[in-house]
Amino acid sequence: MVMETWWRALTFTLGYNTSLVTVGAMLLAAAAGMVGSFVLLRKRALVSDAISHATLPGLALAFLVMGLWQGDGRVLPVLLGGAAGSAALGLWLVQRIGERTRLGEDAAIGAVLSTFFAFGVVLITVIQTLSVRGQSGLTSYLVGATAGMLYSEALLIAACALGLLLALMVWRRDFLLLCFDPAFARTQGFNTGRLDLLLLLLLMAVVVIGLKVTGLILIVALTIIPPVAARFWTDQPMRMVALAALLGALAGYLGVTLSSVREGLPTGPLIVLSAFGLFLISFLFSPRRGVLASLLAYQRLRRRVHLRQGLLALERDEPIFDGLTLKLLRRRGLVRRDGVATPAGEAAARDAEHEERLWALYRRRYPDDALHREHAGLTPIGQVLSVDAIMALEAELPPAEVTR
Repeated sequence: MVMETWWRALTFTLGYNTSLVTVGAMLLAAAAGMVGSFVLLRKRALVSDAISHATLPGLALAFLVMGLWQGDGRVLPVLLGGAAGSAALGLWLVQRIGERTRLGEDAAIGAVLSTFFAFGVVLITVIQTLSVRGQSGLTSYLVGATAGMLYSEALLIAACALGLLLALMVWRRDFLLLCFDPAFARTQGFNTGRLDLLLLLLLMAVVVIGLKVTGLILIVALTIIPPVAARFWTDQPMRMVALAALLGALAGYLGVTLSSVREGLPTGPLIVLSAFGLFLISFLFSPRRGVLASLLAYQRLRRRVHLRQGLLALERDEPIFDGLTLKLLRRRGLVRRDGVATPAGEAAARDAEHEERLWALYRRRYPDDALHREHAGLTPIGQVLSVDAIMALEAELPPAEVTR
């Protein structure tokens, strides 16, 4: 029964409202991943934390006003508007504190985050004492509550998330220029201050829209975890942005479908846990920066160093005591079991010694260029330098070394 329910959720056949919530969560997480990528490249990831916590007092005030006016404060557009207003105020305070005082942005974020969140908690406590309908639903905005999401609310979230994705596609090149070279952007006529503000406003929009899905505490994770996971797979910024959107959408898809398996499972935390699972996979198995790839690269480099040093020791008639070096030489048939070099080992040792002298001469002649040659001396020189460059080095070697 559980597997059948999960399969129906995965294939969007569990129900129209569930499918709409899934699509809305996927669009929201994709937008959060894209915005978070630019924020991460701009080195302002903690700003999202300040914005999310700054939404609470505006949310509570909007609920209080609507509750006193019509008896029920649960009007999503008004609540999101109030959250956006207080988030904008918090963002403005962070900017002004950083610009007008000697405090760093991290100190400004800490001050705004704690103050706004404390004020919001006080307002929620006050609301609990009033005779207003929907009080119990207000705290769900802290951790999200998609199970009780109405059709109109899911449609609003999906539409806003899609609008955010379109806006990010329009300004993606401007944001990349801002992230990597703001000084050059200014010389090209871009107003970097406005671009910075626009990026933070898009981040604020993601946070406000995500209140109903993951809550103000967990929405920060969707703006940070997918971009960080995407960074393990690529060095290209636009590929990173696209991959972060894809990973975010996948996290939203998995989180909503997992929460559909059994009644009472929280959707927001499951979305974040799904994002963390994707990050963990990237962290461990990425072919570029993953832990496994790094360990394999280290082992390959270690074997290359031991083999190279072993061949040089053979040519220089030096004793070899290292067990790994002897094992590698024997495995390749370069030495016998008693440690004496085979004919193939003698030839390989002569070649290694000759290449070592060529590399040493190259480092003396071109020290600046040699600094940019990774592991110079371990890679065959013919794979790094052109034939003409190698011939020029050969001509500079002493005659005895060339004919050796």
